[in-house]
Amino acid sequence: MAEMAVKANWGEQLRRDPAVAAALAVFAGSTATILGAWYFQYVLKYPPCPLCLEERLPYHIVIPLSLLLAIAAIVRAPRALIIVGFLAIVAAMLCSAALGAYHAGVEWHWWPGPADCSGPITDFSAKPLLDQLRSIRVVRCDEAAWRLLGLSLAGYNVLISLVLAAIAALGLAAHKEAA
Repeated sequence: MAEMAVKANWGEQLRRDPAVAAALAVFAGSTATILGAWYFQYVLKYPPCPLCLEERLPYHIVIPLSLLLAIAAIVRAPRALIIVGFLAIVAAMLCSAALGAYHAGVEWHWWPGPADCSGPITDFSAKPLLDQLRSIRVVRCDEAAWRLLGLSLAGYNVLISLVLAAIAALGLAAHKEAA
């Protein structure tokens, strides 16, 4: 019985305070996204390219920030702190969407990618070429390792990032209205 009361209290808390619900939704979505990236990397053995790794950086910021923001909203932290937290999440997720769009464009060959992961080998003399061949294999940024319905992981990152930014923006708007 007490367990049902706790569940009802949490459900009621989320309905009463959309800032908490939005922050927790962003936390869950961004955590699921990183876990999915790790699944592709470690279980399915799709090594990430340098751009893929850069696309993960905003998530490493948003995951702890969204959890802290949810806690701050639960304990009724100052309104300005909640607003700044949501604005930071929106900015980080829009940056993530921009990185994903850039990477998807590189994969579709709409524009050139970074030379270190999508450019040609420029020095064909024997010594530098052998050194390059002996070095660690770089995963190319301009070749999508996996696609579903025509979208690569970079394309899905754009969609996920925009959804998470929208959730954070809705949480911000709801928090502004409630105050």
